[in-house]
Amino acid sequence: MVCWKSRDEAPRNGRKDAERLYQAATDPGGTPVTSTVVSGRVAEAPTGSRPQVAAIIGGGAAGALAARTVLRRTNWRTVLISPESRPGRGVAYGAAGPWHVLNSRAAAMSVDSADPGHLLRWCHAQGLPAEPATFLPRARYGDYLADQFAAAAATAGDRLRRRLATATAVRPEPGGFLVTDDTGGTTRADHVILAVGNPASQRPAAVTDEAYRSVEFVADPWAVGALDAIPADQPVLLIGTGLTAVDVALTLTSGGRRTPVEAISRRGLLPRAHPELPPPAADFDLPASARLRPLLRRVRQEIAAGADWVAVIDVVRTRADSLWAGLDDDAQQRFLRHCQRMWEVHRHRMAPPIASRVGDLLRDGALRVRAGRLTSVEPHPDGGLTVRVEGEQPRRYGAVVSCTGPGSLPGAAGPLLGGMLRDGLLRTGPHGLGVDTDADGRVRDAHGRAQHGLWLVGPLRRGVLWEATAVPEIRGQVERLAGALLTPNLQMQ
Repeated sequence: MVCWKSRDEAPRNGRKDAERLYQAATDPGGTPVTSTVVSGRVAEAPTGSRPQVAAIIGGGAAGALAARTVLRRTNWRTVLISPESRPGRGVAYGAAGPWHVLNSRAAAMSVDSADPGHLLRWCHAQGLPAEPATFLPRARYGDYLADQFAAAAATAGDRLRRRLATATAVRPEPGGFLVTDDTGGTTRADHVILAVGNPASQRPAAVTDEAYRSVEFVADPWAVGALDAIPADQPVLLIGTGLTAVDVALTLTSGGRRTPVEAISRRGLLPRAHPELPPPAADFDLPASARLRPLLRRVRQEIAAGADWVAVIDVVRTRADSLWAGLDDDAQQRFLRHCQRMWEVHRHRMAPPIASRVGDLLRDGALRVRAGRLTSVEPHPDGGLTVRVEGEQPRRYGAVVSCTGPGSLPGAAGPLLGGMLRDGLLRTGPHGLGVDTDADGRVRDAHGRAQHGLWLVGPLRRGVLWEATAVPEIRGQVERLAGALLTPNLQMQ
């Protein structure tokens, strides 16, 4: 039996101890060995009945947080289906270079909302200096998430099984669900929690089939080795000017390029920067409205009255889900057309050291950011890609990288979600931003019925929610889902 005094922390010896405990919990084939103690409020199976089984699909931040919470708050058997060897890192933290840092301060990024100092204590135990306002390296935060999953896995013992595979299908069967994966294996479960991250990025309309298939076009900059072959002596174009483009620009310029990186989007707007220290909190009334104009007017009034715009945006963020839900369909569509990009550049801000580095690149001419509308991207006869921008002469680039962010559903659904859509097991959410769910995360089927036992956490909740992509919001989703698991007799919404 393995146990330590604080149920909220990994062993004080740090990541190596957590890894050792995790390796003790699963053998190389995924077979669990020992059992152990579960602390806290626990959902127990009735005497004489078999334990419930929860299958969690996805091993990124959302999957690791969901698995950790289910293991700690129930006595169920849990199966984590994902190809990651160390769950928790996912795309955001697994592919991060040393120059990539979090876009949120350490005080907001604990795995437990009731213990905001948890991450800082972990950092100090690792010998990593950190304060509440620190923007930590993303790779180290990935270590933190992986450690918290590893500690929960070690404590759970034989209640956890790992399947190092990619789920390919989910189908209902009497009493639960059957999950099939790409190894040919199957998992039967009473509950399935989809934690599959963002949908794939959508192919820009201007990119021809030939260009899309060429090695010079990078559709997914986060794929392993995706940026390695980009030539350092030829210009590169990034499609998009958001945080993904910033990350890619930092990577491409980390070795000292001899030609500039260009980034283009309709408005040519880069994310704003966080201040070095958080501003004083703002406090103002922001009642829900079915129309967009009163909300915009109230936010502008508060800033015009002297409130720091960062503090105002942070207040809106905390109320964004209820404000979004209160808008009628027409107002939501107007927001997406006219306000979304302005919201994103003010809400999804660069950490101060990143903003400083981007400023240096802009001043030195190593990075150019501009507005424009792409009309075509096609192969050049001598190699590279020819890019045409409305009102400009064609230009040749050594490579073009898509930094446009996640695509919309159903087009960007992928094999697993695409199959579930075809089977009627789920439906797209509002405006194609994600998957439709009830307030607790139960997935709605093609007829709009919330399904017992089928759940969703992570960015695909967007559309029903507005804020669904950052760890604090995903953490809140997981905690609410866990509460629903612990009260299964409540009427579904």
